[in-house]
Amino acid sequence: MADKPSAAYAHLLAPVKSAHAADEFHVNLTPLPPTLYLESQEHSVSHSSPLRTAQRLIDSGVIIPRPETCVIDDEVMAAPGSIIEPFVQLLGQTKIGTGSRIRSFTVIENCTIGQNVLVRQNCVLTDSSIADGAKIGPFAHIRPESEIGPEAHIGNFVEIKKSKIARGAKANHLAYIGDAEVGEAANIGAGTITCNYDGVHKHKTKIGKGAFIGSNSTLVAPLSIGDGAYVGAASCIPKDVPADALAVGRARQIVKEGWAAARRANNKKE
Repeated sequence: MADKPSAAYAHLLAPVKSAHAADEFHVNLTPLPPTLYLESQEHSVSHSSPLRTAQRLIDSGVIIPRPETCVIDDEVMAAPGSIIEPFVQLLGQTKIGTGSRIRSFTVIENCTIGQNVLVRQNCVLTDSSIADGAKIGPFAHIRPESEIGPEAHIGNFVEIKKSKIARGAKANHLAYIGDAEVGEAANIGAGTITCNYDGVHKHKTKIGKGAFIGSNSTLVAPLSIGDGAYVGAASCIPKDVPADALAVGRARQIVKEGWAAARRANNKKE
């Protein structure tokens, strides 16, 4: 088992205020002295390819506070000033841009990450690209052939598959976007799904610039929703929606006054 870091370096692991307002506390990101994590024979750089890669990145100016916890493949590239937190896996030909931060327990394989990107904890990204300033996660899944545009937000428990998300578009909660194109500044509400598979073929969904998709919407592809259109919450939308239109597809609400009280009274009689 590896020796614990000496007391002289304990301050490096103390909680401090994060540079990101949404992530208040994290380990101090001051890089450990390059020799510290190599003191144990078990973690000798001569016996570990991931540690050799970590050493190369640290020497180039990448901040990796606990490199012995990370898995970093030989071909991974990261720009100076990027941050790789503990327990991250960077696999294949992944590239990380300057100023980007990869938070703990994230797995990234064969992806290009732009500058100033925040990938929060517990995300899985594969064979995709994330443009400058985007925010991903926590607990997001970016599947192959996806393109996340500049300043886009892909939030917690959102899955993106083979889709293009344009600049500033947001899907912040609990959504599935597959085989889709989402326009600039569009908003995808919580619980929205694109129904892209009919059991035989995959179909595309197009969502225009500035469109607003209400929570719990079901978008049945093939489908086109125009620029600036609104979809009411809990709607099932199987037909195209013109630009600037409102589409609502749900059962009408019925309220029966006193029904619940009458039912309870009837149950007592029985």
